[in-house]
Amino acid sequence: MDFSTKLSLPYLLPNQAQKHVTLNDSLRRLDAIVQLSVISATQATPPDDPAEGDRYVAGANSDGDWIGADGQVAAFQDGAWAFFTPQTGWLAWVEAQSELLVFDGEAWLGAGGSGETASPSTLGINASADTTNRLTVSSAATLLNHEGASHQLKINKASAADSASVLFQSNWSGRAEIGLTGSDDFLVKVSSDGQSFAPALLARPSNGFVGIGTWSPTAPLHVEGAIRIAVEMAEELPDAVGVGAGTLLFLEHADHSIELVYSDGAAWRSVQSGSTL
Repeated sequence: MDFSTKLSLPYLLPNQAQKHVTLNDSLRRLDAIVQLSVISATQATPPDDPAEGDRYVAGANSDGDWIGADGQVAAFQDGAWAFFTPQTGWLAWVEAQSELLVFDGEAWLGAGGSGETASPSTLGINASADTTNRLTVSSAATLLNHEGASHQLKINKASAADSASVLFQSNWSGRAEIGLTGSDDFLVKVSSDGQSFAPALLARPSNGFVGIGTWSPTAPLHVEGAIRIAVEMAEELPDAVGVGAGTLLFLEHADHSIELVYSDGAAWRSVQSGSTL
């Protein structure tokens, strides 16, 4: 065997003349690929005035002196370009992007967590991400913690007609959705089948009107359908001062008759007669 297995470094042979030529060739190869740092990994055209020792990963559809060398390490040595075919596991620091790349046997890929400007297109944590769910996490819980003070989770949409929401699913079928769905109204809606959704609560940003069971509230509180107010026995009425003026309750008397009462802030009064209880 005249060359090393991995880096194809030429061996010195017995009785070989000019052994220094073979040794220097090995040293040049090592100088080019050990502690590999390249200027760029996307440039397809050789630079006009390279400096001795400059290294690149030749980009796609390379031309000129690099033609046919796509993905190879191109090193400018002794006034000419030398090319080295990467092997699986080679690492290269790309100076232009401050990014670490790794060769997977077919292509150069970003090594996770390298470089301040590294920006992976997808990220799966214990799961497989895709072009729709670019960030996918499979775990028992997900924690987003503060860094000494406040913490905000921001969901931004492009326009009012788009959606910025959180969808809650059961076996991949939607059951509840919270957020701005198709408008700038804040909406909580629910579904039993993942297809048809009913409004549970809607808050309109233009006037602050809140609707329960309606898509179009027309008053500060608009309830579509019947409402149920708590029924309390006379001896169980809460403190009128504590609940505050305007609180409504149904009062059940000892004879089981029902009366609507309200708190005036100091005492409970009958809605019908206005008398205190």
